[in-house]
Amino acid sequence: MTNVAECNSVLVAIGANLSGQMDSPKGQVVAAAAQLADHDLHIISRSHLYSTACFPRGAGPDFVNAAVLCRAALSPKAALDRLHKIEDQMGRRRQTRWGARVIDMDLLGYGARVLPDRAGYEQWAGLDAAAQSSLAPKELILPHPRLHERAFVLVPLMDIAPDWVHPVLGQSVRQMHAALDPAELEEIHRLVD
Repeated sequence: MTNVAECNSVLVAIGANLSGQMDSPKGQVVAAAAQLADHDLHIISRSHLYSTACFPRGAGPDFVNAAVLCRAALSPKAALDRLHKIEDQMGRRRQTRWGARVIDMDLLGYGARVLPDRAGYEQWAGLDAAAQSSLAPKELILPHPRLHERAFVLVPLMDIAPDWVHPVLGQSVRQMHAALDPAELEEIHRLVD
């Protein structure tokens, strides 16, 4: 049994815009969240499900997105490996950066950890749009270098962790959400869970 005192708060984003084993993006997201506990990521809370425009625009059908707050006594790399294993089991194939997918699971934050270090984080967070679309890091970057910019991430996070503070920016999810363009927020629609 895992000692709760040894656990870390783990924020995970889950999205899908293609049907897979569960026959719908919504089913894929729900099934992926349910598998977290089987991979040593113990669910504390799951957000509502949201319909969001595909990112980048025009790259495919709309997504279903959610976020999950977990506790884990794993290293961040081990937690990411568990997410990739779930994706693989659900049929995810990494062929095109930001392409359509049957499931996408991102490790958004791991307590207050910054990986590989602040300079490494800032390098990835500072990439321009062209570099973002063509480059992928070879190591784990925490917190996720784009989470503060993306309504499809921050809206679900508001359900489960509005007071989580970004360890580099020093802003809570609530503050980052408030800074979003209202037009982006209008494009996100809560689904019936």
